Amino acid sequence: MSPKVDQVVTQDVLPDSADVVIVGAGIVGITTALFLAERGLRVTVLEKGRVAGEQSGRNWGWVREQLRSPVEQGLAILSLKLWRGMSERIGADAGFRKTGMMVVSKDPAERARWEAWQRQMAPYDLPGGILEAEEVRAAIPETAEPWTHAIHSPEDGWAEPRIAVPAMARAAMARGAVIVQNCAVRGWESEAGRIARVVTERGTIRTARVVVAGGAWSAMLLRHQGIRFLQSGVYGTAFRTEAAPEVYAGGVGSPLFSYRRRDDGGYTVGLRGRGRIELSPMGLRDAWAFRNLFFLRRDQLTFAVGKSALNGPFALRSWKNSGPSPFEEDHARVYDPPADPKLVEGGMAAFRAAYPVLEGTGVAESWGGVIDATPDMVPVIGPVPRHDGLFVASGFSGHGFAIGPGAGWLIAQMVAGEETDIPVQDFRFQRFAEQKQHPVHHWI
Repeated sequence: MSPKVDQVVTQDVLPDSADVVIVGAGIVGITTALFLAERGLRVTVLEKGRVAGEQSGRNWGWVREQLRSPVEQGLAILSLKLWRGMSERIGADAGFRKTGMMVVSKDPAERARWEAWQRQMAPYDLPGGILEAEEVRAAIPETAEPWTHAIHSPEDGWAEPRIAVPAMARAAMARGAVIVQNCAVRGWESEAGRIARVVTERGTIRTARVVVAGGAWSAMLLRHQGIRFLQSGVYGTAFRTEAAPEVYAGGVGSPLFSYRRRDDGGYTVGLRGRGRIELSPMGLRDAWAFRNLFFLRRDQLTFAVGKSALNGPFALRSWKNSGPSPFEEDHARVYDPPADPKLVEGGMAAFRAAYPVLEGTGVAESWGGVIDATPDMVPVIGPVPRHDGLFVASGFSGHGFAIGPGAGWLIAQMVAGEETDIPVQDFRFQRFAEQKQHPVHHWI
């Protein structure tokens, strides 16, 4: 079932024109709209379903700069800075809590990887470090696991997906942005080599700039426009518990599961690295591009064939702008794949075993979701070559909620013609065509 996310009241009327049209009302699309509206641009966000209906409302809620890929580290630091100031910025609770986060282990090889990461990150002078067994026990005294070490960041924390993006959406509208829900984008049309209008199920809107922030659906929309975007996806499962005693105020990642405290007194629990790949024609076509990622995660993935091959985000579909698109089908409005009951049952059992004080705590809600990924697990953030006025911010590979505000900030700067606060070359769209994708890292 779909997790509960605060509803946002938006307008139903499509404006005639906008300076920028954003496709997708997840965290990246909404923060981009917020930052562009602050600059005085006329922004319209078009969402096929509802604000934060998919991964922005289904993720674990972790907000961390710890154990990031070297390519993403600057973006993670920028995003955490934005998260810290977001509630003050928007004048409402954005859900962020600075609680500290850690990853625990008994594996000396994993500790060696952490130490290697720390050496690489030394120029950033990040707070925190590796804890020894006694320090881990002091931090999480209720655990029954004899962890030998942990890597800890006191600056990291979590944000509640239920309230975060909806609160930012309301702030964007208060600054002049327009958000239209249940309004799928069918495509766009160009004149003289530049985007001229976006076509939706409710009509057209004139614009010269489009930002595609459609999460797992981005590749399908871009393919419709003749643009190949390498994107795959893993179906994941998460759940939340009933209210229970506090065992740690932040989040803890362990080899089997990760959890973080919630504002309702329960915990959000995710199965670390585990998921299901549903075979599809698009996935098979692009399989070679994702081979390194597959081999890295092959022991944690299962494979299946289901209806998603025909109607999911990675199906090969075609349509005309003058007729209905796949995004308008009922199941696609808010894509709601089921949770894996075996993962929920096993995860809850492991959580209770690791923390005996939680004996008797039950599962309050479980849900599924699709985590979209690029071949190198680094997002694309920036313009699309040879498509004047088109920008893409997608492929966040499970990291989008945490680094979404930074991505929105960078896209806003690029759209506005400003110099970006951090280098964006590593996120460029064309790196895959150039055969210059990044090495795949597996820090967490």
